[in-house]
Amino acid sequence: MKHGPDQIALPLDWPQSDGDVRFIVTEANRDAFEHFSKFSLWPVKATILSGPRRSGRTLLARSFVERVGGRLFDEADQRDEEQLFHAWNQAQDTGRPLVMVADTVPPDWVPRLPDLKTRLAVTPVTRIGHPDDQLFAALIQLHFADRGLHIPPEALRFMSERLHRDYWTAERAVEAVDRHAMAERARLSLPTIRRALIESRMIGEAA
Repeated sequence: MKHGPDQIALPLDWPQSDGDVRFIVTEANRDAFEHFSKFSLWPVKATILSGPRRSGRTLLARSFVERVGGRLFDEADQRDEEQLFHAWNQAQDTGRPLVMVADTVPPDWVPRLPDLKTRLAVTPVTRIGHPDDQLFAALIQLHFADRGLHIPPEALRFMSERLHRDYWTAERAVEAVDRHAMAERARLSLPTIRRALIESRMIGEAA
């Protein structure tokens, strides 16, 4: 099986879907990915998935529930508590798992509904971390590929080493570079990328 920066590392018993190429597995998110691949070991038929925005958390959750016939509540910590409570109970009755994607998790997530609070207290939690070096570089490469662009290796290293490392920055930087390159009718080179990032104030002049 192919393993590259633009393809998910799939367990042999987890058939690939079209969306899996969007989720890149590194040490930053491996625990979360493996948590879903071992869902038969969960103590209850529900889990909470947290992590930074734009980290692929909803993508991972949606891919999972589509495979197993489960149910997804995105931004679960902002949803109606009665509805969430009944969904949790239904998951236990039907055996079809519930995935709750949330910015906060217990004990920081404190539902007002006591019955929901007790159920979340026994619900396993898994988290996606901030991008590591490998994931950050792979995301930049993927966002360029989405635009039909190939970034030279030296330019990819430049961006990976000098940009603030988070998921949203990877997207914004690629957009800034693409916009600049089109406006200047310039090829995607290290000098072009450096000028684009300086002009967008994503790196300093000294970079």
